[in-house]
Amino acid sequence: MATGEDSDRLNEILERSGMAPLDVETATKFENYASLIIRWNKHLNLTSVRTEDAINSIHLAECIACARAIPEDVRALLDFGSGAGLPGIPIALCRPEITVTLAESTGKKAAFLQEAVRSLGIKATVHPDRAETLGTVFDCVILRAVDKMPKAVAAAARLVAPGGWLALMTTNAGLAGLQAAAGPGFSWSGLQALPNAVDRILAFGNRQIEQRGG
Repeated sequence: MATGEDSDRLNEILERSGMAPLDVETATKFENYASLIIRWNKHLNLTSVRTEDAINSIHLAECIACARAIPEDVRALLDFGSGAGLPGIPIALCRPEITVTLAESTGKKAAFLQEAVRSLGIKATVHPDRAETLGTVFDCVILRAVDKMPKAVAAAARLVAPGGWLALMTTNAGLAGLQAAAGPGFSWSGLQALPNAVDRILAFGNRQIEQRGG
């Protein structure tokens, strides 16, 4: 379990990154989440980042910045290829008004996500299959460090509701290719630099609502 000192370390990282700190309860849940990643990572390759401070700095600060940037009108969000739950679990922790679906087709990683959702007490559902098998659309679909990213973005774009958002955590160099993969139905705006990285950005594409002729 996290201690008050653990929570302070995460908030120190956020403040050094120019971000507002978390309240004590939320910071404690983030530290419990980091501890869970470290414990499961001994037997399951969730992330190549192995220490708590590095997880806080590299993964959690970036995902907290992302959570705070999600548009206010989003109520249902899909984390496409969730892996260790990044960024879906941080979004659920920071934005409890959003119902988060964590889609992960690897069985052991899906089991980790189920345990994380249970132990953290967050409003999230684990879909232990490929996201493409979901029979619904979402206000926002987000991708971060997914294998075969352009192919994944093309599939994710089809799960965005009209008027909804496709959110990409990527690099400046990779953005144009992912925008092309999403297709022409998105209007892109609001690029945001992500903390603690040289070339990491968050980009939002708004899916246009088709206008029907009279």
